[in-house]
Amino acid sequence: MKRLPQTEFIALMAMLAATVAFSIDAMLPALPQIGLDLTPLNLNRAQLIITSFVFGMGVGTLFTGPLSDAFGRKPVMVGGAIVYILACVIAWRAQSLEVMLFARVVQGLGAAGPRVVAMALVRDLYSGREMARIMSFVMLVFSIVPALAPTVGHYIILGFGWRGIFGAFVVFAAAVLTWLLARQPETLTPENRRPMRVTSIIAAVREMFMHHTARLSILVQTLTFGMLFTVISSTQQVFDQTFGKGEQFHLWFGGIAICASSASVINARLVVRLGMRAIIKAMYTAQIFLTLMLIAVTLFDGPYWLSFGAYVIWVLGNFFQAGLSIGNLNALAMEEMGHIAGLAASVIAAVATVGAVIIAAPVALMFDGTPMPMAYAALVCAGLALWLTTKIKRPGEA
Repeated sequence: MKRLPQTEFIALMAMLAATVAFSIDAMLPALPQIGLDLTPLNLNRAQLIITSFVFGMGVGTLFTGPLSDAFGRKPVMVGGAIVYILACVIAWRAQSLEVMLFARVVQGLGAAGPRVVAMALVRDLYSGREMARIMSFVMLVFSIVPALAPTVGHYIILGFGWRGIFGAFVVFAAAVLTWLLARQPETLTPENRRPMRVTSIIAAVREMFMHHTARLSILVQTLTFGMLFTVISSTQQVFDQTFGKGEQFHLWFGGIAICASSASVINARLVVRLGMRAIIKAMYTAQIFLTLMLIAVTLFDGPYWLSFGAYVIWVLGNFFQAGLSIGNLNALAMEEMGHIAGLAASVIAAVATVGAVIIAAPVALMFDGTPMPMAYAALVCAGLALWLTTKIKRPGEA
C-alpha cells in the first residue's frame, strides 16, 4: 500500500486530530462577546457553546468508527469535514443562541469524523512500537494546539469580530480536507470492510457495561472529562470577572496548556514502573487536595495574589490530571476488549464524552462570579473517581 512520507503523514494526522481542540479552545476568548450579542439577559448561557460542541462530538463518536469500517476511512472523514464546514457557516450567520447551539452540536458531529477515523487510519498503516512512535509524535503536535488556539482566537476577534472565528474554522477544515484528498490514499481496502450493524453497536455497549473493569473505567473517565469540560467552559469567565485578567486570558491559558502537555511524557516514563491504577489514584488524590486548597482560599477571602495563584495551580492540576489518567483509563477499559477493539474505543469515547457534558453543562450555568461551583463539582467528581478506581481489578485479580 502506498504511503505518504512519514513526516507528512504525522503532520496530516495531527491536523485532523487538532480540529477538535481548535474548535473548542479558539472559542474561549469569544464567549463574552457572543454572550452580549446572543444572550445578553443571561451571559452564563454562552458557556453552552462549548458543551454543545462536545455533546455533538460525543454522539458522533459512537458511529464514525463503525461507519469508517463499512465505507472506508476517507469517505467518512470527507463527510465529517463537509458537515463541520456547513455547521460553521450556520454558526457564523446565527442571530440567536438557539441557532448557535444547534450549529455547534452539528459541528461536533462533523468533528467526530477526523477525531476517530484519523486514529484508525494510523492503525491501518502501522502497528506495535511503530504505531506507538507515530502516535507519540501526533499527540506532541496535537498538544500544541490548546496552547495556541486561544491566542489565535483572540487576534481573530480583534481583527474580524467573534464571527470571524467560524471563518477560520472553515479555512482550517477546508485546507486539511484538501490536503487529505490530494495526498492520502485510502487505507481500508474493500475486501477488508465490514458492514455497519446497529445490533453490533448495542451488543458492544452491553458487553462493556457488563464487564466490571470496563464499566468502572468508563465511569471514572466520565468523571474526569466532566471535571475537564467544566473547567474549560467556565475558566474564561473566572479569569475575566473574578480576577480581571480577561485581556490576558489567552496567554495564561496557553501557558497552562504548555505546562500540562508534559503529562503524557511523564506518564510514559512512570506507567511501566508504577502501574496505571497507582498513577490514576495519585492524580485524584492530588486533585482533591488542590480543590480543598482552592475552596479554603476562596472561602476565607485570601489576598488577590494567593487567590489567583491557587486558581491557576488548580486549573493546571485539572489539565495535568487528565493527561495522566485518561490514557491509562482507556487502556484499562480496553484490556479485555481486543475482540471488539474498534467498537469498544467508540463506545468508551462516546459514553464518557456525553456523560461529561451532563456533568459540565449544569455546573457551568451555576457560575456566580467565583470558581466555587467548579471547585465543589470537582471535589465530588474527584472523590467518586478515587473511590471507583480502588474497585478496578486487573485480569486474574480477585
